[in-house]
Amino acid sequence: MKEIIAIIRRDKVPETKQVLEELGYPSLTIQSVDGRGKQKGAMCAEMDSEMPESFCTAAKLKPTPSAYALEHTLPKVALYVPKRMLTIVVPDDVVTKLVKAIIKVSSTGKHGDGKIFVAPIGGAVRIRTGETDGEAIA
Repeated sequence: MKEIIAIIRRDKVPETKQVLEELGYPSLTIQSVDGRGKQKGAMCAEMDSEMPESFCTAAKLKPTPSAYALEHTLPKVALYVPKRMLTIVVPDDVVTKLVKAIIKVSSTGKHGDGKIFVAPIGGAVRIRTGETDGEAIA
């Protein structure tokens, strides 16, 4: 068993859920998350569906300085981009197919498309029935 963790754009969730359901894997967990990548949250140069047009001018936040901030020069407020994190546990033999499907529907070709992580799962138990491992995730 493997856990697929996909951090994707918020507007790509409906398409991603649909393709996973079409492939026979409708069960997943979705969380709202905020984060940043190599661009350090700076999305103003390349506006996309993640940020409203007024975001750059509205983001003039003044944080309360920490001890670290008082000792270092901080160039700007760290901006975090809202995303959705989808988590799904699947059998090993379908991981590649599902990862490719998520990439296909979630890719825009722009910065901020997200990341996918795949991790091994040692075991699973369905609470209601006590089924374990493969039966628990089916």
